[in-house]
Parts: sequence; C-alpha cells; structure tokens
Amino acid sequence: MLFGREMKAALRAYGEVLRLVKRLPKDTRPYYAKYARENFVNYREVDPNDSDSVRELLNRTYTHSLWVLNKYSVDGEAADKLKQICCG
Repeated sequence: MLFGREMKAALRAYGEVLRLVKRLPKDTRPYYAKYARENFVNYREVDPNDSDSVRELLNRTYTHSLWVLNKYSVDGEAADKLKQICCG
C-alpha cells in the first residue's frame, strides 16, 4: 500500500480527477467517476518503495485524463493542477 508522500500525491490526483470529471458532459460523469475510482482502487497495492512505478501510474493518470478532456473538447489547461500533482 502507498504511504507518505506517494499516498498524498495519489489522493490529491484522485481528488483532482474527480473535479475534472465535473467538467465533462453531464451524461458521461457517472461513467468516468466510476472508472477513476476503479482504477485508483486497482492500483492501491503498488509498492511505495518502487518510485518508478508510482511515478508511472501518476503520469498515466495525467495522460488518460488529458485524453478524456480532449475527447469532450474540454480545454486541456483545466488539467494543469493535475499535471503539477502527477508530473511534478
């Protein structure tokens, strides 16, 4: 399980992803909120000592979120805070 700084970054990323979901069309929000939760739950057992894996998951979080925002023509700048959390 993730601890310390990694856990805080993961929780902040999850919260930011849920905020971004609110920018999507109303009928798509439940799907993407559930998708985000399932993904964060699936990866909760990542070894916190494996910083490369944690970094890769956070980068993937940002990349996938940006793809979804672009799919629905939401300005990518909306994900700037997520980028800061996930990519440093």
